[in-house]
Amino acid sequence: MGQGLAPSIAPDLAADPWAANPPAPATSYARALRSWRTPEDVAAWVARHFRFDAERALQMSATARRVGPPPAIVDPEAFFAEPSGVCVDLSCFAVETLRRIDPQAQARYLMIEFEPITVDGHTLRLHWIASFRRDGQLYFFADSERAGHIAGPYANAQDFVDGYAAWRARPVLRCLELDSMQRQPQAAAAR
Repeated sequence: MGQGLAPSIAPDLAADPWAANPPAPATSYARALRSWRTPEDVAAWVARHFRFDAERALQMSATARRVGPPPAIVDPEAFFAEPSGVCVDLSCFAVETLRRIDPQAQARYLMIEFEPITVDGHTLRLHWIASFRRDGQLYFFADSERAGHIAGPYANAQDFVDGYAAWRARPVLRCLELDSMQRQPQAAAAR
C-alpha cells in the first residue's frame, strides 16, 4: 500500500481478454473509441501521453476566475489530439470516454476541494478525478498527479478521499461526486 492508498489494480489475464491482447495503438479519438473497452485502456493511454500544463493551472485558479471566466475545458477529441492540460481536462476526457466505451462502469466526476494554497500569487483549491464502478466497488483514475494510476477498490468516495488527502498532505474541505462538471446550485450540490 503506497502512501495510504490501495495499489494500482492490475487486470487478471484470465478474466480480462484485453490484457492478453491489448487494443492496437489508437491514431485518432474515433479509432480509440472503437478499440478501447475498459478503464485500463484509457488509463494506459493517459500514462503514456498526458502532460500537465502548469501555466493552464494558474489560468484556471480561483484568483484568475475573479478577473474573468476561465478557459474552456478541453473536449475529449481535442484532448486526444493534444493530451496536455490540467486535472479538469484529464477527468473530462476519462469520464466522457469511459461513458462511451463502457457505460456499465457508471463513470462520474469526483471534485475535491482542498484547503487553498497559493502558487505564484494564484489560489488553487479544486481538483478533479474520474471514478467508475466495478463489482459494486469504486475505483478512481485520471488523476493529473498520477497519470495512468487506478486506485481501488473502495466502498465509497470518502474512503478514497481520506487516503488521498493524506497522500497529498493537504486537508480536504469537501468532496462531491458529480455526473457533470456544470456548476451546481449550492443546495443541490450539498445533497
